[in-house]
Amino acid sequence: MLRPVELQAPGLRLRPWEDTPGDRRAALRGLTDPDFRRWNAPVALVDDEEDVHLWTHGRADGWRRGDMASFAVLEDAEVRGHVSVGLIDYGDRSGRVGYWVLPEARDRGIASRALRAVTGWAFRELGLHRLELRHDIGNEASCRVGLRCGYAAEGVMRQARFDRGGTPRDVHLHARLAVDEPR
Repeated sequence: MLRPVELQAPGLRLRPWEDTPGDRRAALRGLTDPDFRRWNAPVALVDDEEDVHLWTHGRADGWRRGDMASFAVLEDAEVRGHVSVGLIDYGDRSGRVGYWVLPEARDRGIASRALRAVTGWAFRELGLHRLELRHDIGNEASCRVGLRCGYAAEGVMRQARFDRGGTPRDVHLHARLAVDEPR
């Protein structure tokens, strides 16, 4: 079990997702955003209030299981996005990061600030050594965030993900090690 925590980043507060009307509205907007859906093929699509209720409970379950730490990213007390460390493997001391930002909050460095905070926390507090970041080839915004946060480009994973139509997509792999210089 992971003990839920709050983190701070410049101008941001990161806290576990809550099953409140405000969090559900923000999550529903983020998870149904066309740009999010273009680049992500979640196992279960979130389309309505019931789906997002299950999604927020899934974030809390990840903390309880100890394999996912999922944060709502707040700026000025408003949810602006999401950042997480998932697929946490304590034996391999590894995990995978992910993030998204609401359309009106993009291009303000929110994803980078949130990712830096979660990365440092995962290395310090969880004792992880390697964090991976994956994005579809062509998702240049996500690539820039990773590079800005010190996630080195490691290569292309051929046909590593399927889109919702069943078409295989190539994925760009980045990784950051605990021994890498902080960014």
